[in-house]
Amino acid sequence: MATQQPSSALRAPALSPAYPMANPGYGKRSAPGQRPRTPQDFALLPVRERYVAGFVDHLPDGAAMSVKQLAKQLPLYGQQAISTALTALSVAGHLRRVRCPVGAGDETRWVSRTFWSRTARDNEWWNAYLATETATKAAAPAPEATTPPPWVPDEEPPPAPEDPGLVQDPGATAVPQQRTPVQAPDAVPAPPAPDAAPAAPQAPEAGPSPAYLALARLGRTDHRLALSADDCAALEAQAAEWLNRGVSVDYLTSALTAGLPTKVDSPVGLLRRRLTDKMPPRLLAENTSPDAPAPTTRRILMECTDCGRPGRPEHLPDGLCRPCRTTHTAEAPAQPAEVPEVADIKARMANLRDLLKPV
Repeated sequence: MATQQPSSALRAPALSPAYPMANPGYGKRSAPGQRPRTPQDFALLPVRERYVAGFVDHLPDGAAMSVKQLAKQLPLYGQQAISTALTALSVAGHLRRVRCPVGAGDETRWVSRTFWSRTARDNEWWNAYLATETATKAAAPAPEATTPPPWVPDEEPPPAPEDPGLVQDPGATAVPQQRTPVQAPDAVPAPPAPDAAPAAPQAPEAGPSPAYLALARLGRTDHRLALSADDCAALEAQAAEWLNRGVSVDYLTSALTAGLPTKVDSPVGLLRRRLTDKMPPRLLAENTSPDAPAPTTRRILMECTDCGRPGRPEHLPDGLCRPCRTTHTAEAPAQPAEVPEVADIKARMANLRDLLKPV
């Protein structure tokens, strides 16, 4: 019977039940399209990288991926060795560290994720995957479920009956009794009132438009452009056309007040001429509000696995920035120089002797 030889590679330690998980929005994320686990996984890697890769591959999504936490769970190697192993795994195509913005407005924050793939991927695959919306959604933290505090009851208790002596049937639904007014036997019902025409609802008085207000405030910005109410109404259509083309009120005010002459005899004539001559090009579509903020594209930034410098995925091949990639290439073992054969040495020496002979 054949005897099975044990593998010389170190086995990854078993996962601790108390392995720390990262904060929401951070930690490990598994890349899609991986092959099933086999005993030959990471067989082409060195022993140390194979040991670290086997441990990381069994971590659940959301687990802490810092060098310090990994070094606590892997007693054979320190933090420097773990950092070097993660850099080698990034070059081999198994790991990428990224940053992704989450939130909106002033509450935007950056979260860090470590994408892991059991199947080695090249730079083109990682760049294409990180540019997709799927990676953006995977990097964003899942919304936390809000649980009510323990002192809040799960369901409001039914109100107590007003009469404590009255026992209600729990299966029957209580319907309030309507009171019927008691009429005198000789009472004659009053005839119905004639249908009165409903009063027309008064439409709310529309306020001045933004273009009108912008023209009216020009006199406060510069006293030389003080306009009357009739002047503002006459120029309102031209100013509204500016706003419809996508400019803001501040831009309109700056364009009308810039470079004014020392004395303005006719403010309405000057503004009419400027509104006509400086009409801006149309910036937004017809159905887009001029004050609506431009849509922002959230793109994932990749981090250098070695130093943590952020950048676009296409600018960090192998997950490393240029200085770290140069250092990693310099530290790679150089190929041994080929030893020339004896015949080549003899031919070279003979050629040198011929050159040293006097002519």
